[in-house]
Amino acid sequence: MNRTKTLIRLYNNYTKVFIKRILIAFAFSFVIAASISSIAWLLDPAIKKIFIDKDQTLIFLIPFAIVVAFASKGLSIYFAKTIMIRVGEDVRKSIQMDMLKALVSADTDYIDNHHTGGFLARLTNDVAMIVNMVSTALLNLFKDSITLIGLLTVMFYQNWKLSLISIIMIPLASFAARALGKRVAKVTTESMQLAEDLTRFLVELFKNHKLTKTFQNEGYENIRADGFFYNLKEKAIKLATIFVRATPIMEVLTGIMIAVLIYASGKLIVSGEIEVNNFFSFLAAMMLAYQPVRSLATLNISLNQGLAAAERILPIIDIKNKVGENENGLSLKIPNGNIEFKNISFKYEFEEEIGFTKTKVETKNNVLNNINLKIQSGKMTSLVGHSGAGKSTILNLIPRFYNPSSGQIFIDEQSIQEVKLSTLRKHISLVSQDTTLFDDTIYNNILYANLNATKEDVREATKLSFALDFIEKLPNKFNTMIGENGVRLSGGEKQRLSIARAMLKKSQIILLDEATSSLDAETEDKIQNAINYLTKNRTTVVIAHRLSTILNSDKIYVIDSGLVVAEGKHEELLINSKIYENFYKKQIKQN
Repeated sequence: MNRTKTLIRLYNNYTKVFIKRILIAFAFSFVIAASISSIAWLLDPAIKKIFIDKDQTLIFLIPFAIVVAFASKGLSIYFAKTIMIRVGEDVRKSIQMDMLKALVSADTDYIDNHHTGGFLARLTNDVAMIVNMVSTALLNLFKDSITLIGLLTVMFYQNWKLSLISIIMIPLASFAARALGKRVAKVTTESMQLAEDLTRFLVELFKNHKLTKTFQNEGYENIRADGFFYNLKEKAIKLATIFVRATPIMEVLTGIMIAVLIYASGKLIVSGEIEVNNFFSFLAAMMLAYQPVRSLATLNISLNQGLAAAERILPIIDIKNKVGENENGLSLKIPNGNIEFKNISFKYEFEEEIGFTKTKVETKNNVLNNINLKIQSGKMTSLVGHSGAGKSTILNLIPRFYNPSSGQIFIDEQSIQEVKLSTLRKHISLVSQDTTLFDDTIYNNILYANLNATKEDVREATKLSFALDFIEKLPNKFNTMIGENGVRLSGGEKQRLSIARAMLKKSQIILLDEATSSLDAETEDKIQNAINYLTKNRTTVVIAHRLSTILNSDKIYVIDSGLVVAEGKHEELLINSKIYENFYKKQIKQN
């Protein structure tokens, strides 16, 4: 996307809706220009009438007019800026919401391939640069352009020869600023990337603070942090230095212009072509024009910063999902809940970052190879196998977190790729070993599964999941804040909340991903009882590591290197599958 298209996109999508407010700010810009221009013009009659002619009739009127001009300028700047500040913040909200909507609905593999810190940096730092471009830069474009026109009018009114000399400064300043602007665009992009890298580092640092303390790597992390802060500092200094380069350039140009004008004015005054009062009015107009000329000359710097930020944000907003809602699809109907995998193969994609660019890369080998499974309704089907065999991938394909590379999955003879995604996921609940909870109350974490559920429904779910006994012992009971990802709860307590959440959804299909691993015997017994209730008469697919889960399964599939190498009941597999026999013996030793 080139810069022109990016500008048009930002206008059409984010600023066009606020055009009335922008036009009002534009109208105030005329008042600002008229006020500043009148201040320069009023010096002419003030010097002529009061100081040269010593006419007392205007001694009160002209000072009063100058006060009115300054007051009009101040109020107009205030109203124009407040309007554009509000427009800028509205644009910020719109861009951030569009970006967040895109990320919330993005494919699982897209989220997996990017770091949370990168998204946070773009949501905050990058959007702030766009807001600055829309509010501050846009207002300056209006205000300073019109002000410059007004002041040039005063200057030409006083003397056209001096005016022609002075306007040479405008293209010179613009040329210098254009060269700086190109440099700023590059450094800004690099600075934003460094800010993103720092945010990633900080997210990881705070998330893994216990690990840092355990291995006593505080000093190592401080050194790493110092490196990030140093690089960001150096880039900020470089960016700020480029900005201030405009100051000496403008000062030298202004000095030359004033020197030339004084010389030329002296010649014109001697020849009688200009009066002293005209010269001072002209000089005031020219000096007042210094600020808008400088502002307009450096405007492309803010523009380049905003566009560089937009070029990092708009691709996220424009994400094209592989796993879509399928608006034209039929709603999934589940009279039974039978699931069938037909010739399913799958290969992961990931992004490899080199410098500031990302390249999509596919894994060389399939994770799943021509998988065929039949999962019976109302029964528990287990997937067993060594780590990396492909069990979790099979589970993730059922709610369409990913699409298979080839083959199809059917639920009650309906292809899940041809039905509406929302109706598919409506019938599925997932309970994982890595329980995900929000930094919120226990009640709200459970309610998340069904926002229309009543308090009685929530309480009943906690009772059936054996979570109510520990909830009632907490000081604030259901209103207890559990911390980031449930840090204030034990593993077993978090797991029971996860099961309660799944119960509240009342789904026909239950997916269990090692839900009882790494728990003590007493806690496992409670959770196993809760799972038994959750999965009763429901289609259940479970990644089984625990012996109890394996023995309770109606059917077991043995997965190895992305292939189904054996299937059957426990007793059959002990006889027919060496891989399963070895797996089972390991479970006996662990128990």
